Amino acid sequence: MTITEIQIPRKLTNQLLHLAQLSPDYEICGLVGGKNGTPSTCYPIANIAEQPQQRFLLDAKQQIAAMADMRNEGEELFAIYHSHPKTPAQPSIHDLEAAAYPDALYLIISLSTKGVLEMRGFKVNQQKAQEVVLTLLEE
Repeated sequence: MTITEIQIPRKLTNQLLHLAQLSPDYEICGLVGGKNGTPSTCYPIANIAEQPQQRFLLDAKQQIAAMADMRNEGEELFAIYHSHPKTPAQPSIHDLEAAAYPDALYLIISLSTKGVLEMRGFKVNQQKAQEVVLTLLEE
């Protein structure tokens, strides 16, 4: 079954956008946990890439800790998020090559348009991205 639309709570969306705004020159990254197909919790993780202005690499220890926290909360991995400070909210070649979780949603936040934040979601499988429409869920 192909998922074409996902609802994301406004509170979580605002949190992700805010994290990206706090780091306008470097890509931020992390995980989103969810329950019953609904994303709920943001787990920020340090970006340890050699060029954090252009790429992201999740800190392995923090990623393992976040996954353990998710399990303890009865959550599962819903999404992997990162920002693009200077490019559009679409997967780069590096993003596609590094995508290792075909069941997870990949959220990309772009800061490239002054004054406008953009967040788009993608399912990535075998280095091919399929966009998923994101709609705000009012809580």
